[in-house]
Amino acid sequence: MPWVKTEDCTGCGVCIDACPVGAISTEDTVAIVDNDACIRCGVCHDVCPNDAVRHDAERIPDEVESNLAWVRSLLEHDYYAGDREKQAGLMRRVERHFSKDMDVAKRTLEQLDTLT
Repeated sequence: MPWVKTEDCTGCGVCIDACPVGAISTEDTVAIVDNDACIRCGVCHDVCPNDAVRHDAERIPDEVESNLAWVRSLLEHDYYAGDREKQAGLMRRVERHFSKDMDVAKRTLEQLDTLT
């Protein structure tokens, strides 16, 4: 999904004018993408003169760190603190959680070609 790197956005409005579905607006003079309305056409990427409209693959390291921070916060909860057995159980459940997300993505990718 597209996102806007706020420090690179000048608020010129080129992407807003070019978006065929009106999924981009400005907030505090910076473009923002409504991902629910976005149809993933890529026009905003193509027209941005400052390369401020970015691809979500760039966010993978941040998302990984966010996931790890979430798991760390769970491990630090009083319920798990200092109890290796409870922590091990939590880690098994967290692994199943992320494995499920990975499986959903894999199965979706495998079936995309059936749509066209």
